[in-house]
Amino acid sequence: MAAATEAKTVHSAVVTYVSMLSLLTLCPPFVILLWYTMVHADGSVVQTWNFFKQHGLQGLIEIWPRPTATAWKIIFIYGAFEVALQLFLPGKRVEGPISPTGNRPVYEANGMATYFVTLVTYVSLWWFGIFNPSVVYDHLGEMFSALIFGSLIFCFFLYIKGHVAPSSTDSGSSGNLIIDFYWGMELYPRIGKHFDIKVFTNCRFGMMSWAVLAVTYCIKQYELNGKVADSMLVNTTLMLVYVTKFFWWEAGYWNTMDIAHDRAGFYICWGCLVWVPSVYTSPGIYLVNHPVNLGRQIEATYTTISGETKTSLLLTSGWWGLSLHFHYVPEILAAFFWTVPALFNHFLPYFYVVFFTILLFDRAKRDDDRCRSKYGKYWKLYCKKVPYKDHSWNLLRDLLRDVS
Repeated sequence: MAAATEAKTVHSAVVTYVSMLSLLTLCPPFVILLWYTMVHADGSVVQTWNFFKQHGLQGLIEIWPRPTATAWKIIFIYGAFEVALQLFLPGKRVEGPISPTGNRPVYEANGMATYFVTLVTYVSLWWFGIFNPSVVYDHLGEMFSALIFGSLIFCFFLYIKGHVAPSSTDSGSSGNLIIDFYWGMELYPRIGKHFDIKVFTNCRFGMMSWAVLAVTYCIKQYELNGKVADSMLVNTTLMLVYVTKFFWWEAGYWNTMDIAHDRAGFYICWGCLVWVPSVYTSPGIYLVNHPVNLGRQIEATYTTISGETKTSLLLTSGWWGLSLHFHYVPEILAAFFWTVPALFNHFLPYFYVVFFTILLFDRAKRDDDRCRSKYGKYWKLYCKKVPYKDHSWNLLRDLLRDVS
């Protein structure tokens, strides 16, 4: 057993202990505050602040949801399902990096299969009316509360296991209880020969819950409003792309600092069991009750030379909602920045920047005149909605002013 006689830390003892104790004590209530603010305070930090101004610290006790039987049941069933998939789904044999004591962990790379089975099962349960994911959202605060306390107990289990039944020689004590609990005792803790604890906490529970909850919020918004806002679709899609990439590359993740360097303690395990499902998914929590319609547009009719009436869409969202020719801004900036290496001893190197700027502004003016003539009243409406319609130069000027 690789034990250290004294705690060795990168930073000074004061910085080390203050940071550890701060995270140990502040992270749990922050998770509840984040959930409360997103769900019950319209995402407004000011509203939550005003609540605590009136109620003081007693307010935290009032808003802290109590873990319920339903919350524990959902967590247990989800966790047991992921344990079963981790143990029994087939996968390629993958070896991790050699540890400092010469051990090389062996894994079964079935993450992508587990990810696919989990999402298909979850959506199917909803689709066939067997289980409604809205229940997860409705008990989300209770689940986060249960995870906070349950994961703390789990971290104590890891601490005790590291002392009495380490899985390999890649373990040991620093001689300091707080450091051992926070950073962990074992590098590769396992239950039995095949169940890797960090693969479960980091990948199968933490990262998998990110995807499951993203889908949950999407379904909840659909059941509330009868449709899913494009903002929620963008949020869910991007998160699922990210998590899909993670499981596609999972064997590579087992070579990273999280697995090959950080031991299994509060920092990595509590973070993956609680922080990932609560904080990483928080934009979706907000969007459930605050749908944002990103694809705003104006249907503009116009008459062709032949007298035919047609319809076009004038986009007033995204970059098009900021400026008619926003793409001119990065083009002008690019021309300027690749000229800057010439410094400012002479003007001539900047001739291209000046020429290009004039060219684009002339083009923008001609396009504006053409659209004004073509769309008439609809173009006037567009001009009211887009702040930098007239010239991207105004936008460029404001951007440069903010930078300076």
